[in-house]
Amino acid sequence: MNDDRDAKADALIQELQRQKAGQLTIFLGAAPGVGKTYAMLSRAKELQKQGVDIVIGLVETHGRTETAALLSGLELIPRRVVSYQGHTLDELDTDTILARSPKVVVVDELAHRNAPGSRHERRWQDVVELMDAGIDVYSAVNVQHLESLNDVVYRITGVRVSETVPDAVLDRLRDIRLVDLPPRELIERLNQGKVYIPDQAERALQAFFSPANLAALRELAMQTAADCVEGDFRASQQARGLPGVALRRRVLVAVDGLGASEYLVRAGRRMAERRDAPWSVISVQPGGSVDAARQAALDQAFALARSLGADTEVLYGSSVAEALLAHAERAGASTLVIGRTRERPIARMFNRTLTQQLLQRGTHYELVIIGTPSFRMKARMQKCRSVSPFSWQDVPLAALASIFATGMAWGAERWLGLHDLSMVFIVAVVLVAARTRMTASALTAILCFFAYNFFFIEPRLTFYIGASQGFATVFLFLAAALAAGRLASQLRMQVLALRAANAHATALQELGRTLSTAADLGEVLRAGRTVLEQHLQARVRLEVGTLAEQSSGSVLESLDRGAADWALHHAQLAGRYTDTLAGASWWFLPLLNGGQAVGVIGLQFGAHEARLSAEQRRLAEAMVEGIAQAVQRTRLVAELESARVSNEAERLRSALLSSVSHDLRSPLTAMIGSASSLSNYSDAISAADRKSLLDAILQEGERLDRYIQNLLDMTRLGHNGLSLKRDWIGVDELIGSATGRLRRYQPDVRLNVLIQPDLAPIWVHPALVEQALFNVLENAAKFSPPGEAIDISAQLAEEQLQLDIRDHGPGIPEDERSRIFDMFYSVERGDRGRQGTGLGLSIAQGMVGAHGGSIEALPPRAGQGTLIRIRLPLLVPASSERADGH
Repeated sequence: MNDDRDAKADALIQELQRQKAGQLTIFLGAAPGVGKTYAMLSRAKELQKQGVDIVIGLVETHGRTETAALLSGLELIPRRVVSYQGHTLDELDTDTILARSPKVVVVDELAHRNAPGSRHERRWQDVVELMDAGIDVYSAVNVQHLESLNDVVYRITGVRVSETVPDAVLDRLRDIRLVDLPPRELIERLNQGKVYIPDQAERALQAFFSPANLAALRELAMQTAADCVEGDFRASQQARGLPGVALRRRVLVAVDGLGASEYLVRAGRRMAERRDAPWSVISVQPGGSVDAARQAALDQAFALARSLGADTEVLYGSSVAEALLAHAERAGASTLVIGRTRERPIARMFNRTLTQQLLQRGTHYELVIIGTPSFRMKARMQKCRSVSPFSWQDVPLAALASIFATGMAWGAERWLGLHDLSMVFIVAVVLVAARTRMTASALTAILCFFAYNFFFIEPRLTFYIGASQGFATVFLFLAAALAAGRLASQLRMQVLALRAANAHATALQELGRTLSTAADLGEVLRAGRTVLEQHLQARVRLEVGTLAEQSSGSVLESLDRGAADWALHHAQLAGRYTDTLAGASWWFLPLLNGGQAVGVIGLQFGAHEARLSAEQRRLAEAMVEGIAQAVQRTRLVAELESARVSNEAERLRSALLSSVSHDLRSPLTAMIGSASSLSNYSDAISAADRKSLLDAILQEGERLDRYIQNLLDMTRLGHNGLSLKRDWIGVDELIGSATGRLRRYQPDVRLNVLIQPDLAPIWVHPALVEQALFNVLENAAKFSPPGEAIDISAQLAEEQLQLDIRDHGPGIPEDERSRIFDMFYSVERGDRGRQGTGLGLSIAQGMVGAHGGSIEALPPRAGQGTLIRIRLPLLVPASSERADGH
């Protein structure tokens, strides 16, 4: 109690002293250029407006105009000029500031090294002197200049910072302000020359200012600011006799399935909760098979950890300590939680226990060793049962290998004259170790040791060793055999671990490759079912919305259906191998998207699979996650396609309304005007004028009929309503019908027609092909200059009928030729002017395409104009159509 009162009294005295002396406000940044000086001067401007006596002791603007502009209106203390080796240096004038005695002084670059001959070596010492005089100081510093973080920054960036500030200076903090800028924006400022000149900026981007370094330094700056705030708050709370608040750190809990795993999980959860920190539970397996009881304990511990909100993972490696430390470094953990391990005397003697290895190599981590008295003896007994160095299953194999090696050695000695027989026995030990575990190889080495001694070391047929040389030979053989067996066993375990990891990666790679080619949700479900069946050897059922994909013979009972609904509605595992509806025969995993289940996958393993191995569970969960991402991708693609179609439909609707409002209204207006004139002034109009008005009504009516026919044709094309009623028709007849129709509407048009002699009739829908040809001719006639002819040619080319229509108009720009066949598209300079609905060539393309042909716009061979080329395949009717007489 006295100690507590003394601690509170000391804290209260320190708090009073801090309030009496000058205090420090730090503007902390992750790197140069984030805006520390700008933020500091902005704060100085605010204090000046509030009437605070504030001066500028020293500020480095580094040529930044926006920062220099903030100095306007603030009182500047002249700098002290120092001469050093022929150079003139400007330094902080501490004496002038002390004589001026302002309330607040701004001193930039706290970690700066002063010029030789100054009163203090470092600028932070000048700042301490100012604070001792009762002056508050505003200063700026980057996180890499803090002394305690020097080694951390070196490991991150590879750069050793020489100018540092002792952390004791931060003990006098009144406030710390984090000036933050995302790495991408900081790099943009660097590229714009706002931090360094171009040459320095390029070198900085290649070294210190890499995105990874900036992200790590940014996280370090945030942690430093949080630590300072937490330390200040803790001191203040302690002065008032109140408890402090712990920092946020990631907690890593390691379990081994030997009795206390669930206890460690709960302890880790409590620790993470107290620290408000994320946490995860891992297990390291050296490879090979795991005892069933131990695997069951690990499964229960992992299930408990997941229910408490932890991440779980199984690691593989021959060294538990190396695997733990490597994972801790990847995960960014700061605290390792392990149980009290059983320490063998020999391992402890050579510093080979897990605890000793973690203490020696994990210098940057907080190591928490939890002893569990109630489970310690149980764990030892269970370990002796499950991981015993001796197993009766190893005896036959070891004995057989020893007998075989003895026989081989006897034969080699008798027939080959080999005297050094120890290598024969070592080979036997290595072969056993390469195929079994370490216990079998050790037993084989001991049996081979006795066989070698008994049969081949003088005096033979006894275990007595007669000479010192023989004694050394036998025991050196034993040491070599044990070492070789251990190395071979470790290599085998590594191979098994790599094989399991490779199988896992191969399955995920195949799943990703298969899903990447799936175009819609149905294909994703089929691909997922196929890969899951292949790699998990189980029946599979996938349900997403109303779609379902399942293996043959899959039947869901009522309990299975309930488990599937539970997994879907609660976004949690359910069914077999879980604690929810465990009586079901299926194991259901939800397909998650942002915490919400969009579907469910059911897996039904054989009845003999009473428990899933960790590899099976991890593989299944990873593959389900991949399928969930693919489902989400197809949904996004469908939504984007729906949005695109909606936008396209809206664009077509707007274009159609525009066409109806303009192109259809024009002939109606002309018809109404002519009819009104005839109705109102028929007696006063001459016969010639009446005929002219009637001709205008007729022409505009025919024009309106063509527009409406084009719209109907486009509607039929858009809904696949064209039905081809093919018949034979001559090429000359087809062209003559289209040109005759054009001359009825435009009597003054000139046409030059050139048809290759002896062209056979073609098997097409005559009306549709004539309409397509007419649309192209009408478009060409509309934009041909008066008096210029339209050239039409027909010939065979590449076993197709080729129709070329060339006008002599202004032509179409090259970059717009492929777009003139789009609906409602018009170009003012080319063959698609402002007149008309803009559907003629689109309809022509649809009709020609329905026959399997093509239509394209090409530049003319010579001169101006446009060449429209139509190609139609030369088809023949099927035998059934010939029989019908078509």
